[in-house]
Amino acid sequence: MYHLAITLYAFVVRLVSPFNPKAKKMLTGQRKTFSILKEKIDKNARYIWFHAASLGEFEQGRPLIEKIRNEKPEYKILLTFFSPSGYEIRKNYESADIVCYLPFDYLGNARKFLRLVHPEIAVFIKYEFWMNYLNKLKDNNIPTYIISAIFRPNQIFFRWYGRHYSKVLNDFDWFFVQNERSRQLLNHFKHNNITVCGDTRFDRVKQIADKAERLPVIEHFIESESAEKPFILVAGSSWEQDEEILFPFFNTHPEIKLIIAPHEMNGNRIANLTSRLKRTYILYSQAKEQETLDADCLVIDCFGLLSTIYRYGQIAYIGGGCGKGIHNIVEAAVYGIPVIFGANYVKSREASELIDAGGAFSVSSQAQFNEYVNSLLSYPNLLAETGEKTRDYVNTNLGATKIIFEKIFGMSTSN
Repeated sequence: MYHLAITLYAFVVRLVSPFNPKAKKMLTGQRKTFSILKEKIDKNARYIWFHAASLGEFEQGRPLIEKIRNEKPEYKILLTFFSPSGYEIRKNYESADIVCYLPFDYLGNARKFLRLVHPEIAVFIKYEFWMNYLNKLKDNNIPTYIISAIFRPNQIFFRWYGRHYSKVLNDFDWFFVQNERSRQLLNHFKHNNITVCGDTRFDRVKQIADKAERLPVIEHFIESESAEKPFILVAGSSWEQDEEILFPFFNTHPEIKLIIAPHEMNGNRIANLTSRLKRTYILYSQAKEQETLDADCLVIDCFGLLSTIYRYGQIAYIGGGCGKGIHNIVEAAVYGIPVIFGANYVKSREASELIDAGGAFSVSSQAQFNEYVNSLLSYPNLLAETGEKTRDYVNTNLGATKIIFEKIFGMSTSN
């Protein structure tokens, strides 16, 4: 059944690839994988293989990759991606010796991949459960770990119809999970090789915050010709549904300046966004420092800046919660500012915990958004206290990378 599912999935990808750039890039990249490995693998080197589905999972694995690079230089790093959105952005990642796509999970691909690479350790990040690759890792006695994992009762492993697939969990030597609920769920199904250590994403955003460089265009934008500094709202990874909540407030509150980075940045999306702004705006790609002062809204139309931009806000709004689910709230929370997002945050552990900690607010309507922002604007002490709770929450969740590193290499030494 699993083989049939993979075959059907690969067939669909090939079918749509002439019309879908993402699918085409995936297929083209996968075809090159084995030639890349034959060319670049050093047969005398010791490799650790990291696999991330996409960019978000890579960012979770990144602190561990870089800690290994710094503290275990005897190892080389192989990094694989499944999605073009990860590979295309990080194909030149300097802390990996080799970066490539992971071919479809056919048994023949898994055998050939491991025959070429011979990894000493394999690390899967968060959600990746490719049965053939994992089975062959187990067959070859290669220590295999999953980090920043999170498990829920509705996942296929824990349903009656997923009993065969659930055997893939036996292939992991150790689970590093985000929360106690995941541990309890795995325990119920007879898995006890577990460490609850949280999410390495917290360590990553702290790294980014500590190394954040100045952005002169942003700094000029948040200045004011008057003595009173404007209030800055940063909206990250927004969708149209989020903007339906945000824009009415922004359009009628001149004391606020808005920095907005939409989730999608193609020309049509930017044009649609700016058409609904009733105050002056400027695109980041077209901004010069001297031109930004008069604008009320700065539209970020390029990738890679958002995690640094949050440092300039007094409040952050995180997009996605009015649709399929919110995006990364931790990269804003690390700066100690209140965080607001839509009602769909069920899959975000940190969103629920941050609400409970008093550092975040969920809104399901324009009226709710207006109420929360007006309160934060009107009461500076409330703004400061909420931001401090946000910062404290992040600080108490740091340290997963160190725990994972010490456990993996402690086990490797004892084996």
